[in-house]
Amino acid sequence: MMLKEKFLNLIEKYSDDNNYNLKCWNEIEKNYSSKSRHYHNLKHLENMISDLDHVESQVNNIDALLFSIYYHDIVYKSTQSDNEHKSALVFKERISVTSFNHIEECVEQIEATKEHLLSSYNDINILLDLDLSILGKSENKYSEYSQNIRKEYKIYPDFMYRKGRKKVLNHMLELESIFKNSFFKDKYETQAISNLRSELDTLN
Repeated sequence: MMLKEKFLNLIEKYSDDNNYNLKCWNEIEKNYSSKSRHYHNLKHLENMISDLDHVESQVNNIDALLFSIYYHDIVYKSTQSDNEHKSALVFKERISVTSFNHIEECVEQIEATKEHLLSSYNDINILLDLDLSILGKSENKYSEYSQNIRKEYKIYPDFMYRKGRKKVLNHMLELESIFKNSFFKDKYETQAISNLRSELDTLN
């Protein structure tokens, strides 16, 4: 699996303990493969890493960004509002025992995926755009995404879900722009706005 290989290649730069490295990967795989995850799963990571290819030359610290991608949703429960913070803590605990010395940079990146606000740090903006690139994909892919998000929130009845989802979509549409990096803005912004508005129409 491309994801596994890429992660092990990454962590092996900073840890000679192959058993530990594999243990870290197994935890990532297990968490992202949880039955309750219909969108925030390994496919989401694959899509982010695939989109990263387009802008890799713009990234200041590629290893930090890759660690942030792998760990940004390692904790994900639709009923909790502190997933990003808990994910950052898991990352810190696991990777602090290696020789990787940009821990706080990654913590900041992972925490930033909560609010998705424009940052003065280029790599944070790229991470946020990778995280949201699904919004600017084709209507069919977006429809599949929105259905999977609904499944992750199936604990909530329709009237509650619609209210919360409308708030999220409106927040996205009120941003000066959904995407921060010029590549993603040019590639996905127009389609993302169209997709978000279409979903909003179905919720009214």
